[in-house]
Order: sequence, then structure tokens, then C-alpha cells
Amino acid sequence: MIRVRFLRPDGSVDREIEAAAGTNLLELAQANGQPLEGACEGAMACSTCHVIVAREDFDKLPRASEEEDDLLDLAVGVTRTSRLACQIDLNDDWGELTVRMPGAAHDWRK
Repeated sequence: MIRVRFLRPDGSVDREIEAAAGTNLLELAQANGQPLEGACEGAMACSTCHVIVAREDFDKLPRASEEEDDLLDLAVGVTRTSRLACQIDLNDDWGELTVRMPGAAHDWRK
């Protein structure tokens, strides 16, 4: 199991959740009330699942593909540690992962 900490845009903790290895971060976020639309349903064709990974956790993740980097160029509020949640499958070796919702994150499905 891995502990995932979701932070609000102001950096305060919204939720901490235990998740199984292999769980997709976008699916976990949506199932736990996080404001990520994921308009392309994880097909990596949009940037509506943009999250900001905590600096101390960023190097745990596999490197982003060129396609993901290109899509992040379209996201609002991108930082050096930005990633698309749909491209992150959780790994027990990480122990924990902290991600912050960008201020512009909104789930239009609701």
C-alpha cells in the first residue's frame, strides 16, 4: 500500500488515502472527491488532470514522456514538478506521494 496525500491549492491537506500499488492516480483522485476532470478519460489527450507533485516525491516517479510534457504546456499553473495524474500508476516502493491541486483545477463533470 502507498499513502497518497492530496493537498488543496493553498497547500493544506485535503485527504490522505491508502491505495494499492498499480492504482492510477487520476482514478484515485476522482474517487476521492478531488477536482480533476480527466476529460479524455486517461487517454493523455488533454491536461485536465494536471497535478503538482511534492518536490521531495517528484524523483520517485518515472520520467514523463515527451507527449506528456507537450500536454503540460497547455495546463494552467505548471511547475517543474507538474505531471498528468492519468500517467501515474502508484508504486508501493514510493511509500507515500503528495500532490497538490493547481488553483485552476475544476471537475466540470459535477
